[in-house]
Amino acid sequence: MTADAPPRPRTAPTRTVTPPGGTPEVREPSFLGTWNSAVTSYYVLLGSTFLLVAIGLVMVLSSSSVESLAAGDSPYAVFLNQARYALIGLPVLLLMSRLPVRVVRALAWPALGGAIAFQMLVFTPLGCGEGGNLNWVCLPGFSAQPSEVVKLALAIWLGALLTRKLPLLHEWKHALVPVVPVAGIAIGVVLLGHDLGTAMVMVLLVAGAMFVAGVPLRIFGFAALLAAGGVAALTLGSPNRINRIMSWLSDECDKTNECYQSLHAGYGLATGGVSGVGLGQSAEKWSYLPAAHNDFIYAILGEELGLVGTLLVLGLFALLAFAMVRIMRRHPDPFVKITTAAVFAWVVGQAAVNIAVVIGLAPVIGVPLPLVSAGGSALIMTMAALGLVLSFARTEPGAAEALAARASVVRRSLAVIGRTRG
Repeated sequence: MTADAPPRPRTAPTRTVTPPGGTPEVREPSFLGTWNSAVTSYYVLLGSTFLLVAIGLVMVLSSSSVESLAAGDSPYAVFLNQARYALIGLPVLLLMSRLPVRVVRALAWPALGGAIAFQMLVFTPLGCGEGGNLNWVCLPGFSAQPSEVVKLALAIWLGALLTRKLPLLHEWKHALVPVVPVAGIAIGVVLLGHDLGTAMVMVLLVAGAMFVAGVPLRIFGFAALLAAGGVAALTLGSPNRINRIMSWLSDECDKTNECYQSLHAGYGLATGGVSGVGLGQSAEKWSYLPAAHNDFIYAILGEELGLVGTLLVLGLFALLAFAMVRIMRRHPDPFVKITTAAVFAWVVGQAAVNIAVVIGLAPVIGVPLPLVSAGGSALIMTMAALGLVLSFARTEPGAAEALAARASVVRRSLAVIGRTRG
């Protein structure tokens, strides 16, 4: 280069690729080019989901072993159950990830009707519960939480309905009817089982779908006020819920107080420090922290793996959020955008609520940490919902072609390896 030559721009080297029978394309093999790939959403969503499930299995084993031994069971009892649910959830996720969008949309009304009918079974002799919640269907050797099915069905139904009514959503009667009445029925049957935490997550789900659908803020705000009023009325009507809130606001806490769990969750997080006390070395799981492997598993994770572990989990949920927001921004189908928004509000919103409870920013509500806490129905249906979003990611512009091209590369590579060994 001579002294008079202009400086070269700081860009990554490019290469020109000519597909068979196609036109030349300029591709950038830089990190930024890879991050902006058509399949970024797909792989980020898939990877973060599997990592969260793996971390959840490890933490369920660690946090439940002591209580299992105290109950006279194997220390692996809860872990093996959770691993079984994860193995069931895996083919469910893969099946959902292959469903065509038109099929999912066509199933909207039947899915919601079936889910509500399933939820109504909790009020029959098949219903069972604990802690004041009647929200399970129990058979010998089997139990299921229908409200988790209702979440997924409601997300799909909202996507289908709001897509059909998009040109009319600026009118209040079309924005609120039938969304609010039908969603109110779905949430109401869950509330009849006294599960306010799950109902609040479902309200978030509906709000996320309506917001992305473009419901005017004045109408959206009116619906939000209705929801807030309903939650307030249900809270004031329950002495147990009032005690939880008052204990959370109080400066005094002991083992007889409703904030006992939050207190010991704070002890666990404080003990963990930056790097944690070591996997399996938690003191709080020795019957000090109730629901250590369910709603408060994040506290055990913070105690054993420290700030590093908690930030890792937060980062994985942030990647889930990034992937879903990317799908909403890139996909041309409004049904995909709205349904993804509902799943986003459900999974990420529930994670935010759970973590807020554990670190003391909210009173004890009783919702698990998605993909991490123990619980079969919650794990399977969350994996099903994320599998559905994976199917949407596969239909992003250019994603199907990129995935097909990568599959052919793998097949050619295996063929070369086979010939070499022969």
